[in-house]
Amino acid sequence: MPTLQKDNMSQQPHILVADDERSIRLMLETGLTLNGFRVTAARTGREALDAMSSGHFDAILSDIFMPDIGGLELVDALRSSNPNLPIVLMTAQGSLQVAVEAVTRGASDFIGKPFEISEVVALLKRMLEARREADAVESPEPDLQTSKAGLVGRSAPMVMVYKLVAQAARTDATVLIMGESGTGKELVARAIHDFSARSARPFLSVNCSGLTDTLLESELFGYIRGAFTGANTERAGLFEAADGGTLFLDELASTSPAFQASLLRVLQSGEVRRVGATQSRRVNVRVIGASNAPLRALVAAGSFRSDLFYRLSVLSVELPPLRTRTGDIELLTTHFLQQFRGREQPPLHLTREAMEALAAHNFPGNVRELENALRRAVALSSGGLITLDCLPPEVASRRPKAPSQSEQPEHRLIADRPNMEELQRRYLQLILEETGWNRRRAAAVLDLDRRTIQRLIARYQLHGAVDPEGELEVEEEAAERPLDIA
Repeated sequence: MPTLQKDNMSQQPHILVADDERSIRLMLETGLTLNGFRVTAARTGREALDAMSSGHFDAILSDIFMPDIGGLELVDALRSSNPNLPIVLMTAQGSLQVAVEAVTRGASDFIGKPFEISEVVALLKRMLEARREADAVESPEPDLQTSKAGLVGRSAPMVMVYKLVAQAARTDATVLIMGESGTGKELVARAIHDFSARSARPFLSVNCSGLTDTLLESELFGYIRGAFTGANTERAGLFEAADGGTLFLDELASTSPAFQASLLRVLQSGEVRRVGATQSRRVNVRVIGASNAPLRALVAAGSFRSDLFYRLSVLSVELPPLRTRTGDIELLTTHFLQQFRGREQPPLHLTREAMEALAAHNFPGNVRELENALRRAVALSSGGLITLDCLPPEVASRRPKAPSQSEQPEHRLIADRPNMEELQRRYLQLILEETGWNRRRAAAVLDLDRRTIQRLIARYQLHGAVDPEGELEVEEEAAERPLDIA
């Protein structure tokens, strides 16, 4: 029997899990073990490296951010000696920069937190099966430049977008980006360029809507003197100006069949002819197209050339509307508030009501509408606190039913004339409720540090929702001396 157990264990894929969060380690240990994996857990990057030096593993799951050695450094340390080892990085930071850096540093894949254990199991099985079928070592990934890309989100659709951006950046193929207005199509195009080997060359953008064929062709292809009325000099077009770099063509659905034929000719030949000229010029330009209208449907209807569509969509990226990834709204809100905060301005925070209104809005204008709503809110805010009244009317209309006078927060605080100690407890609870039990925001409102907030929560035995930013847990022993927060 012992021999049989040993044989069974040797057949189980051995997974190394590295994460400084105990709850994540326990979840992965339990879930993977129940799905037929053998698991070794490490609390730090150093423990993970020590485990690798003394044992064999079939795959690694590692958090990107750990106190000593992070997941990216772990990849660097292991890739030279284990080029084929599947390494999956986990992160709660919905950042394109982090995601692309993970891929370009050599990670096999990445997954956003929070996740379902079934996702991890399916991912590991796919990777281990692919590794069994592989007969050659993969070539090393190019060392791509990074940038402050503006895409933010950790939902499953956005993680897929990050993967496609990382893959597209490694090639020179044409890319077609589809998505509603305001979803960030130009941000994706810029990210592909910035993470590519062309990043040192120009990135030029053209909105094709509203331009006649003559204006669009002269803008893109250039023209010679006398080509048309007003052409008093010769001028190079944007294809020539973007030589060696990337040209982003937005709103392609609005272009005419005649222009589509001209664009197709340039893509196929790699040459442009200035308007009025007889000679063509060779250009080395990567073209990224975009449309908020469904081009495939337009092809079927005969209003967009099918050959151009297939030439553009060698790689396709579909951007999800914000209403399908509402879990990213709070993350995007934090991102924009950090951007909008002035150098001398206090930290910006939303009340719980304001955050609930944002989460309930369907945002037909997508991320651009959210950004503009928050820009307005910051301008109208006072003392760094954004209330429901700071939001645009169409967002603030989600306002919850107004409480009666007896339910008003101020009335609840002093209705029975409590002593100072009880008043402090109630006031702290009120601020925590208004900030969604976010210790960091409550500390900013009360002008206290977070550890003091933690001690007060323990002292008054307050219990609420889990802190969405994963703040420090409440300390086990509260401070004995009274602290004045009135």
